[in-house]
Amino acid sequence: MTSIGRFSRRGFLGASAALAASTALQAAPAAPSEPTLAPAIAALPVLAAQARPFTNAERLARIERAKELMAAEKIDAIVLANSTTSSTYFAGLQLWGGERLWALVIPAKAKPFLVCPAFEEGRARERLDSGPFGKDAAVQGWQEDESPYTLLIKGLNDRSLSAGTVGLDEEMKFVFSEGIRAANPHLNLVSASPVTAGCRMIKEPHEMECQRLACRATLLVYRAVARSVHPGMTSRDVAALIDAAYRRVGFEGEASLNIDEFSALPHGSRQPQTLREGSILMLDDGCLVEGYTSDITRTFVLGKATDKMKRVFDLVHSAQTAALRTARPGIVAAEVDAAARKVIVDGGYGPGFTYFTHRLGHGIGLDGHEWPYFVRNNMFGWETAPRLRPGMTFSDEPGIYIRGEFGIRLEDELLVTEAGAELLTPQSPSIEDPFGGME
Repeated sequence: MTSIGRFSRRGFLGASAALAASTALQAAPAAPSEPTLAPAIAALPVLAAQARPFTNAERLARIERAKELMAAEKIDAIVLANSTTSSTYFAGLQLWGGERLWALVIPAKAKPFLVCPAFEEGRARERLDSGPFGKDAAVQGWQEDESPYTLLIKGLNDRSLSAGTVGLDEEMKFVFSEGIRAANPHLNLVSASPVTAGCRMIKEPHEMECQRLACRATLLVYRAVARSVHPGMTSRDVAALIDAAYRRVGFEGEASLNIDEFSALPHGSRQPQTLREGSILMLDDGCLVEGYTSDITRTFVLGKATDKMKRVFDLVHSAQTAALRTARPGIVAAEVDAAARKVIVDGGYGPGFTYFTHRLGHGIGLDGHEWPYFVRNNMFGWETAPRLRPGMTFSDEPGIYIRGEFGIRLEDELLVTEAGAELLTPQSPSIEDPFGGME
């Protein structure tokens, strides 16, 4: 259940900004010895050098796949406005622009073009030239008192797409989509998600490599932090440990911490919280490796757990295992949620969403939450009953939340394989030994 600045609803990094941020950190990892660090954090390995940047050849292969999907979906072109995650995925472009329209247009059968403010043409050309399109992409600049939508439509008309079907990126601002619609009512505007998500939800080996490394870094950070906390520390004190730990491994990351009764709120509380002997702690979030996110939750106790805590933990662990055993190519994603939810309901924490209050999981990649989802109706997205395919990655995060007492959630990333599914990190074995079995 991600929560890193852009990563989430609670705070992480923008997907497109993440590439630059993680690269900067990888170029300058923390010094090997810092005497003020807690011993467990000082002992963390520096992992940043293990990350490999993505190449233009990889992005060109993605663009070719997008064109195949455009043909299958009868979409003539897709439009990615301003700095979307998909512009990073396909073209390595981090554009921003705010209220000014930047639009990368990728036709199925013609050369791409970029619409941007005229005063930004030099910067745009520089970024395009270093990306997969090179000099093949035209740059069309609009003056501040001109309509960018008219210019975009002209680019489509020049490519014989004046009455074509154009897919708009789901992250596009409403004002931009309406501007395009008004500039040419003859266009058939549709969602680009069958193309953008159709590509992004199937991870390539390099993407999986980045996700594995991000997950490994996060779990190492969590273990180091768990070994460093003690009664009397506040959530702010623990946040400082987390920050130091991620600096040590060399990736941009963070974690939310919720303690005792606040762990019963799936996305936590902003109330001040202090650790005590016997406290239950829930650490959630992750880091970025070349823009790809980890999302891991560990729930554990500071000291001895009560019998009730142990029973609830074991039930959640069984639910996570049921999801893992159910996930395989061809199965409808909702069935994985149903398998985990049945374990929890049959264990006395039901019906439905009464105690397990959220979906089982979400797709994950360059965005902390992306298509598809482990839940019935797939969040009513572009496809309501998607079937799992090899290369899809999800969070597997069942939980039980008992208001006024505590909550327990276990979360690892799940990869769908040719034969079934695997978790990218070892499962947490117990509430008192949450990192047992780690290397």
